[in-house]
Amino acid sequence: MKNNILLAKMTLKDLENISPILKTEFDDFWTTNTLKSEIENPDSYVIVAKSDNEILGFAGVWKAFDVMHIMDIVVSKKHRRKHIGKTLLEELIKITYENNVSELTLEVNHKNIPAINLYTKYNFKKVGERKNYYGANNNAIIMTLYIDK
Repeated sequence: MKNNILLAKMTLKDLENISPILKTEFDDFWTTNTLKSEIENPDSYVIVAKSDNEILGFAGVWKAFDVMHIMDIVVSKKHRRKHIGKTLLEELIKITYENNVSELTLEVNHKNIPAINLYTKYNFKKVGERKNYYGANNNAIIMTLYIDK
């Protein structure tokens, strides 16, 4: 527990609880089926941040050989700007170290300056770009955290 936030592996019960508000309170990338498949994928780690049994946010990574990839870090709209994303990121970094991999990588919208600043604070380096990854004129910056073994 960190700052009254409990971090735990996402369960199917958690998914049931957020399914009705997934699109309106979190973001439009995730569907119930997509999250369910990631929860059941042995190479994925999906975690939730809870307080008083309310899900504040969730995040996920998947492992491919010696690299972990952040799928997303999502915070409920009403709980943004409360350092929940930072707390979730720290847990994903911890999971990465525990999996003994060499890199943690992600894509972030080039317009999402707060997220880019957060990743930079945690020593992620800009390593590339994907043109129109998030739609027309919404490029993704590829960022990587290199893990010292």
